[in-house]
Amino acid sequence: MRVYPDQLNQHLKTLHGCYLLFGDDPWLLENCKAQILSAAKKQGFEERVHLTQDNSFSWNDLQQEWQSMSLFASRRIIELTLPQAKPGTEGSAALTAMMQNPNPDIILIIHGPKISAETKSKWFKSLDNDGIYLPCATPEGKQFQRWLDNRIHFYKLQVQMDAKAMLFNLFEGNLLAAEQALQLLQLLSPDKPIHSDHLNDYFEDQSRFTVFQLTDALLGNHQKHAQHMLVQLNAEGTAMPILMWALFKELNVLLSLKSAVEQGEQLNSLWSKHRIWDKRKPFYQAALTRLSLSQIEHMLAFASKIERNLKQHGVEDWTAISHLSLLFDPNAHRRLAHIELQT
Repeated sequence: MRVYPDQLNQHLKTLHGCYLLFGDDPWLLENCKAQILSAAKKQGFEERVHLTQDNSFSWNDLQQEWQSMSLFASRRIIELTLPQAKPGTEGSAALTAMMQNPNPDIILIIHGPKISAETKSKWFKSLDNDGIYLPCATPEGKQFQRWLDNRIHFYKLQVQMDAKAMLFNLFEGNLLAAEQALQLLQLLSPDKPIHSDHLNDYFEDQSRFTVFQLTDALLGNHQKHAQHMLVQLNAEGTAMPILMWALFKELNVLLSLKSAVEQGEQLNSLWSKHRIWDKRKPFYQAALTRLSLSQIEHMLAFASKIERNLKQHGVEDWTAISHLSLLFDPNAHRRLAHIELQT
C-alpha cells in the first residue's frame, strides 16, 4: 500500500510486517524510519538487526534471521539496505518466499534510492501487498509548501506570511536545511511572531534545484522562480554543458511540436513520439500556446551562440543564460530579442 510520508503517522497504530522506504531525500528517509522505529519500540519490537546488500551479503543470512528466534525473546526489526534498489533474481525469490511465510514477531524495513520500474516487479508487489510503501522523493512547489506548513505547525511556530514565503525560497529542495532552520527558530523565537526581517539575520539561501526543474519553470513561464533557480545552479557549480544540453533539448522539442502543429498535426499524436509523459504535457501546452515558431527559432539561435562561446572560447556566460531564460516570456521576448550576443 502506497502511503506518502506526511500520512505515515496515521498508519502506525497498527504495525505492518514490512515497510518499503525508497527515495533520494535523506531527511524523509530518516524521518520515516525514525517514526516506524519509535512506534515499533512502543509495541515491543526492541531488538534491531541491520543488513546491507554488499559483496559480503548473503540472502540466506536474511532468511535465517527471518526464521530464527530472538536471543532475548523480544520482537525484532530487520533493517535491509538495498544500495541499488534492486535485490536481483536471488533476492527477489528470497523476499517473495519470506512474505509467503510471515513472521508476526518481525518487522522488515527495506530502504534504498529512488525506485521506478521495480514497483512493477513480483518481489515489490509481494511486499507492497503485505506492507507499506513510502516514496521519499523531495517535495517541490505546492508539495514543499505543504511540508513546510506541517513542520511549522509541528514546532508550534508563529511564522508570518512574509517569513513563510522567504523560507520557501531559501530552502525549497533541501528538507534537511529547512528542518534545521525551523529547529533554530524554535530556540530563538518559540513564542513570538516571526517576520522576514528576523530571518535575514540567521539564514543563507540553501535551496537546491536541478536543470530539469529549471526547464519546467521556463516552459511554464514562471520567470521569477526560474531566475532564482539559475542563481542557485550557478552558486552550486552546475556544469554549463549540462545546462545547455537541457535547454537545447527542450527548445528542439518545442520547435518540432510547434512546426508539426502549424502543419495541421494534433498534439495528442505527438506526445509519445517525443516521450512526453502526462505530468509534463501542461508545461509544453503552455509554452506552445504563448510562443510563436519564429520566437522559438530565435531562442535556438541565441542558445547556439552561447554554446559556441563556451566551446570555442571557454566563456561561461550566465548572464546570457539568464537572457535566454527571459525569452521564454513572449512579452520579454518582444523587448529583448533585438539584443545580440557577441561571438
